[in-house]
Amino acid sequence: MKKIAVLICLLYTFLTVSCSRSMSVVSINQKELFRLNWGNFEDELNLFNLSESGPVNTYFTMRDGFFYIANGESKKILELNSYGDLLSLYYNPEVTHTASFAPSAEVRSTKKAVAYQFNTLGPVCVDSRRWIYAVDTFPPERQETDSENGEPLLLSNVVLRFDTQGNFVDYIGQQGPGGAPFPHIKSIYTTQNNELVVVCMSNEGFIVYWYNTSGFQMYKIPVSTKNVPSLPDRKDDDPELYLSVENIIPDSVDKKLYLKVDYSEVYLDPDVKLQSGMVYLKTILYPLSAETGRYEGGIEIPGYEETETSSLGSQLHNIPFEFLGVTDNGWFFFVVPVEKGLLVQMVQPNGQRFIKRLFEMDHNQILYYSMFISGNGIVSALFAEREYARVVLWRTDSLINSILD
Repeated sequence: MKKIAVLICLLYTFLTVSCSRSMSVVSINQKELFRLNWGNFEDELNLFNLSESGPVNTYFTMRDGFFYIANGESKKILELNSYGDLLSLYYNPEVTHTASFAPSAEVRSTKKAVAYQFNTLGPVCVDSRRWIYAVDTFPPERQETDSENGEPLLLSNVVLRFDTQGNFVDYIGQQGPGGAPFPHIKSIYTTQNNELVVVCMSNEGFIVYWYNTSGFQMYKIPVSTKNVPSLPDRKDDDPELYLSVENIIPDSVDKKLYLKVDYSEVYLDPDVKLQSGMVYLKTILYPLSAETGRYEGGIEIPGYEETETSSLGSQLHNIPFEFLGVTDNGWFFFVVPVEKGLLVQMVQPNGQRFIKRLFEMDHNQILYYSMFISGNGIVSALFAEREYARVVLWRTDSLINSILD
């Protein structure tokens, strides 16, 4: 699963200043499924703080045609079908009024209304049993502090588990059920075997925790720029090389991780012979075995080329894609904002074929979005616009299946 949340207005401003693009890539039709109103009722979303500074705490995922939205601003999780009908509501009763379909002596409903004291909701994912996993934050009195190379590291996040009937099962910490809280959780995933993968941020980089279906830890994989492969064939007089791990996403079938690593080098001004910035070189996607901790051969992922024009002429720039996710059959998806929407690059497992398609969207209308790619290759998104939120999808699975056939 891959999940991306971006403030469009900032990216659009960056990408359109003094740059021109020629977009001749074929578009894939966008299908709008349903809309949600802004508000505090059970079937509405609250993102009113979009006008304020700070992160947006709303996350989106899809499983088998059902859509799940963790709306941290209103401390609730919505489960909806493809028509936008609310099927289940997990809510903090101190923030959201009791759902109209909550079970009582007078009311019987097939919908679920589950009360839980959420604190600060984060990413959400769902396994094949339709168990819901949601990141939450411990209250301050239960948070801990660890020391990593002398630097304090706040441990405050846990992963809540709710079963198919909506019952709270437990919370997963570092060691498993009831364990110590995690450092900041960037994202969570479930595999085809209903194993949980938690990707955390630390002072040194990433820490990935892998759990079996019972919630007990199988692997703990630290990842930092110190142990990521460097580029081969670098000469002693080459400019200094920098690398950054942009994202880590697990395979849904095999016990391996995929690391997207961006490489840059110092740019030396030829006139004054002084460092004047950084130049992006390339991106490589590395498989990393969770069992052995060993890296496999990487796949080079082409960047997106744009042309900047000015009175002095034209200059070509190369921009790295963001890693969106990987399908069950091993296709890798990457995305970058462009003038007409989002350019998606799909890469075959062996890296032999690269397919680019355009997802058309109006950056001026969309204030925030969260994207997700399913195991079978369907890309869906939650668009936050001024008057409402929309859930849309693109059938990239049909494109992949036609190539495989």
